[in-house]
Amino acid sequence: MRIVLFEEKYRDDLIFMVLEAKDAIGRVPTLNEDLLDIRKNYLDKGDMFWLALSDAGRVIGCIGYSSIPGTADVRLHRFYVKAAMKRQGIGSRLYLHAEKHLRESGKRGVLVHLGGAGYEASRLFYRHFGYEYEQDKNYMRKTLEK
Repeated sequence: MRIVLFEEKYRDDLIFMVLEAKDAIGRVPTLNEDLLDIRKNYLDKGDMFWLALSDAGRVIGCIGYSSIPGTADVRLHRFYVKAAMKRQGIGSRLYLHAEKHLRESGKRGVLVHLGGAGYEASRLFYRHFGYEYEQDKNYMRKTLEK
């Protein structure tokens, strides 16, 4: 597995992987419009979006972030791992790759939306990496140490 910055040639494979991941947790597999143009919605704004690729070059995971204007904080977005490949460390590697970049970029805080029903594993995952609940229990936050 390798982690790469988003490239347009992976767009359709990314969309398919996200829809499949949502279906696997019982969610109606709807498309998030920001995924239709990663360059415009992330990269052109100075934010990032990474893909985890299998040895065969297929998208098996993704994670992106958007900076919160006027702060040194970000929101993580579209953090998914291919359903059949969960529990193999792909999510941890993607997350740690993103966190390393955020620290090196001088970001100070990370906010995540937990997604509601079907995303219970997300709560455990983020707790493992030091996140704490915000007042609204649908959000968790982590302060990054320098």
